[in-house]
Amino acid sequence: MTSDRLTALVRTIPDFPKPGILFRDITTLLADGAGLRALVGQLAEIARPLDPDLIVGIEARGFILGAALATVLGKGFVPVRKRGKLPGKTVGIDYVLEYGTDRLELHEGQVPARARVLLVDDLIATGGTAIAAAQLLREQGASVLMALFAIGLPDLGGMAALEAEGVAARAIMAFEGD
Repeated sequence: MTSDRLTALVRTIPDFPKPGILFRDITTLLADGAGLRALVGQLAEIARPLDPDLIVGIEARGFILGAALATVLGKGFVPVRKRGKLPGKTVGIDYVLEYGTDRLELHEGQVPARARVLLVDDLIATGGTAIAAAQLLREQGASVLMALFAIGLPDLGGMAALEAEGVAARAIMAFEGD
C-alpha cells in the first residue's frame, strides 16, 4: 500500500483541540486492517536495519504502533507514560509544552544502559514530547537510534528540532499545514 493510500485513511478533524488546528486522526487508519498492516510493515522496513534492542512507544498511540512494530521485529517494548500512570518506581523528565508543562516517565531500570532503542509515536508536530522522551532515554544511558512516526507535520518543525538534538527522525506520511 502506498503512502498516498495510507494518507487517505487518516481523518482530519478541524478545530480540535482548539480553533484553527487541523487534528490528524490516525484511528481511522488503525481501524483499517490492510492499512494498519501496511503502516507497520513500512515502519519495520525502516527499523529492521537499525537492529534496535528495544522499541519505546510514547503514550498513547505510540503504544499501538510501537508494540506492533516490536512484535514484527521480535523485540521488547517499553512504554513512556505521562506522570503517575506507571505502578512501579519511575524515572522521569519534566518538559515545556506550548501551553504549559508535562512529565514523561518510565519504569526505573527497564531500559538498560547502552541499550539501542527506537522511539515510536503516531505523530510529530513541534517535537517537544519526542525530544523529552529521547532525553529521558539518554539519561538512562540508552542510545536513541531513531525516532519513527506514522505522521509528520513538517511545517511545525518537530523533525528538524529532533535532528538538531542529534536524533534521526523519519515519518511515513507528511501533512502540510498544522
